Amino acid sequence: MSLERQVKAKIAAKRNPQQDAEAQEWIETVLGAKFPPGELYEDVIRDGTVLCQLINKLAPGSVPKINTSGGQFKMMENINNFQAAIKKYGVADVDVFQTVDLWEKKDIATVTNTIFALGRTTYKHPEWSGPYLGPKPSDENKREFTEEQLRAGETIVGLQAGTNKGASQSGQNMGAGRKIILGK
Repeated sequence: MSLERQVKAKIAAKRNPQQDAEAQEWIETVLGAKFPPGELYEDVIRDGTVLCQLINKLAPGSVPKINTSGGQFKMMENINNFQAAIKKYGVADVDVFQTVDLWEKKDIATVTNTIFALGRTTYKHPEWSGPYLGPKPSDENKREFTEEQLRAGETIVGLQAGTNKGASQSGQNMGAGRKIILGK
């Protein structure tokens, strides 16, 4: 099997049809419109217009101009505008797919993961009342310790450090043993 085919197989294995369906359902619910019947999820979102409409619903005015006609560069511009808008909305850079992942349909799983990241980010925006996608991100659980509590921890030997009860180094060999070379 060629390397290219192995890479394609690995990317295809990452894809989860259940997650794609959840992402599509969330987009449809937010936009209030169903995807055209018979069209694949990745084909509907490929030109970026649906994604731009999605971020404009979540944060009005995020993408002021959505290209609905023109060449592939205009459609790829939609994808780039969507990516910039979701970063501004709060999605981390590491969660954002590359433009070619969607445009050339190279890695739709990554695109779906980005949509899930956007869905999780909506929890952090009180102006958004739902629907949400994915689990709610956890909040910080900061703890305060007194100086006395911190000092008490210094005297305890953790179990990871082990104990020396009955331990010895007998029978341990570290590295190569000594070699005696007799004459040449």
